[in-house]
Amino acid sequence: MAARLVEALSAAPSGVPIYKEIRRAMLSRLEQGAWAPGMAIPSETRLKEEFGVAIGTIRKAVDELVAENILIRQQGRGTFVATHNRDRLLFHFFNIERQDGYKEYPDVRMLDFERGRADTRSAAKLKLREGERVLRFRNVLSLEGKKLMLDDIVLPERMFPKLTEKRLRERPSTLYNLYQDEFGLSVVRTEQRLRAALAPRETARALGLEQGLPMLEIHRVAYAYNDLPVEFRVSHVDTANHDYVGGTRR
Repeated sequence: MAARLVEALSAAPSGVPIYKEIRRAMLSRLEQGAWAPGMAIPSETRLKEEFGVAIGTIRKAVDELVAENILIRQQGRGTFVATHNRDRLLFHFFNIERQDGYKEYPDVRMLDFERGRADTRSAAKLKLREGERVLRFRNVLSLEGKKLMLDDIVLPERMFPKLTEKRLRERPSTLYNLYQDEFGLSVVRTEQRLRAALAPRETARALGLEQGLPMLEIHRVAYAYNDLPVEFRVSHVDTANHDYVGGTRR
């Protein structure tokens, strides 16, 4: 194994820093499940010996993965693979909070679920062929008992084999936790585009709002390791008493 790693690194394109290739190799291990969520990765000394590079090079690769919240350092314990839970969702992927700064985990209720085919927009976002099989579902999110947000979510069916409406409704934790634990897909970053919009009829009805009310519209793609797109969602948010805080979260 070590010999193959050294050979691969020596064959890396000229001009690419070695620590970037180390980072890429570590991401491949994460993607293949060699290091599972919540698991401690080998020490920097062991990685140095395995990859055959200076410990400073290993540290730079690990630092990048920590900065991206893919790995988490725990003082005195080591470095661990990030795992999805309610706190991670709340502080890294959920950007809505009350205007006074109060933030809480939303109550999520599914409205509908269907199997279909990717349209032009979702195919482009998820890097699929147009017409490829997808799963679509719609969630209403409430804060403090008030409906606030409508999510329309699209998933590539081939990445989520046997995912059913029942499984989605009965999941014990967050969506991203479900993706991670049951399908080996760890969301590590998102890309978002925001715009002002008027509440579509179905959105207004679902949230109990007046049609045409100004809203925030968010288009978000969630990525797993090595920039693999795994989810596309369009969200409409009632911002009368809440704000969008921050930009792209990692």
